[in-house]
Amino acid sequence: MQVVTEQKHSKDPYANQMARSILSPDFQYATSKNIYWDKLKNLPSGLKGLALTDHDTETHRGTWLSRFLSPPPDNRADAPLHVEIGCNAGHVTLEWAKQNPSSRYIGIDYKFKMIYKFAEKAAKFDVRNLIAFRANADRLPYMFAPGEIDFLYMFFPDPWEKKAQRKNRTADTEWLRSVAPLLRKGDATRGIFHIKTDHRDYFDFIVANLEELKDVYEILDLSYDLHAKHPNPKSLVIPEVTLFERLFIKDGLPIHSVKIRPKV
Repeated sequence: MQVVTEQKHSKDPYANQMARSILSPDFQYATSKNIYWDKLKNLPSGLKGLALTDHDTETHRGTWLSRFLSPPPDNRADAPLHVEIGCNAGHVTLEWAKQNPSSRYIGIDYKFKMIYKFAEKAAKFDVRNLIAFRANADRLPYMFAPGEIDFLYMFFPDPWEKKAQRKNRTADTEWLRSVAPLLRKGDATRGIFHIKTDHRDYFDFIVANLEELKDVYEILDLSYDLHAKHPNPKSLVIPEVTLFERLFIKDGLPIHSVKIRPKV
């Protein structure tokens, strides 16, 4: 699953202005000619409440548990909130939500069409304990309040392989530091951030960044070959693995994985 963020540097002065401002409270998402932008802004009645786009994803910071079409059982304030960054069309998030009706799920992706399709699938299966966000991952601190996220996931983000592109990688030290406060603290079973990638250089980049942030995060589990001990990893299905992960396993590529949690 790819995580697409605004470029942080560009030869275009206007693009640089947009990139610099994306972390600012004054940042404004641009309008788009993409037909799915309009569809997300004007959802049909059957999809309302299942998808949000742009600044609408920042309007209920700190109160997301009360915004789902299906409230948590007994309106429990401690119902776990799971957030997947780079959810694509919701292959994993949707299955999680189906299998765990007492939990609440938010999937985030930057592609308008993917988020609209995600909402359509949720409506088709009458899954009401999820919301699909079309948003930029750099805006996470504006979407969620401190301690609001119980479980955070980022699976197979764009590795930006070329040297000149590496500045666009999502999981740099600045971003990792910015999302740490959003994770719940004080509960040993929650507040966990799980990252997976097939790209060794990107994984080494993440691990090096976590070493710099050892005062911020503790590493709970780290593997350079997540499925090495599985008797038949090709038998794994969604949501045990992602759509991309199944392809990587089929090609014999090792999956790199790290689970981290903010230090109290």
